[in-house]
Amino acid sequence: MATQRITAEPAYVLHRYDWSETSLILEVFTRHHGRIALVAKGVKRPSSSFRPILLPLQPLHVAFGGDAEIKTLKAAEWQGGHVMPTGDALMSGLYLNELLMLLLAREDPHPQLFDVYTSVVQIIASEHGEVLEAALRTFELLLLREIGLLPLLDAQTMTLLSLHPDERYSLVPEGGLRQSGEADRTSLSGAQWTALQQVMGERVPFTDVLRACAEVASALKPQLRGLLTYHCGVTTLRTRQMMIDLQSL
Repeated sequence: MATQRITAEPAYVLHRYDWSETSLILEVFTRHHGRIALVAKGVKRPSSSFRPILLPLQPLHVAFGGDAEIKTLKAAEWQGGHVMPTGDALMSGLYLNELLMLLLAREDPHPQLFDVYTSVVQIIASEHGEVLEAALRTFELLLLREIGLLPLLDAQTMTLLSLHPDERYSLVPEGGLRQSGEADRTSLSGAQWTALQQVMGERVPFTDVLRACAEVASALKPQLRGLLTYHCGVTTLRTRQMMIDLQSL
């Protein structure tokens, strides 16, 4: 059987590991092949043309081949568009990468999620403040939906009863969406949850979901964080702990 070779595949580097004195193992998110592992031979040499472009949050086209679990990188071309984010924006991008590393199985394609990731990375590279927060919530929400971990947001999960517009509801990792007390200000109203559900159709533009998340970003953050950390199997994500440590300095 001929060795499979893929060319001009849209991709982003999620993480890099040392493999030898001159080579790296790359965890890469591709549009048509999902998360894959590639060995980049000789990339650590100063003369390597790959060295300056195999970086996180940079749009690439890659070529690779091989039948093993870890395939071989054959070529990589930077697609331009933005410079490397810095500061809080960089940490936000690394946070997205950590989620993908923890929640996506290898070689499980998610082309729509790849397009969402591309849109959010473009925002990370150019925006700050409220727009960036809304973009992160949008990615979290659509990631959870894409991998089947997000319950319907217009009904109580255990009873399937419709949400009352004025009542408040919380997203509980082991119980889905359920009614919470009026004093719980970190929850969302039934009307807010229902509005989010309505804009998450598969063909709805990313900007529509972004706009809906912007209206409830601060309340949505703890709701999604609890669900994500539960399914990631950790109490605190590494990137979040790094942010906490940096803020304490």
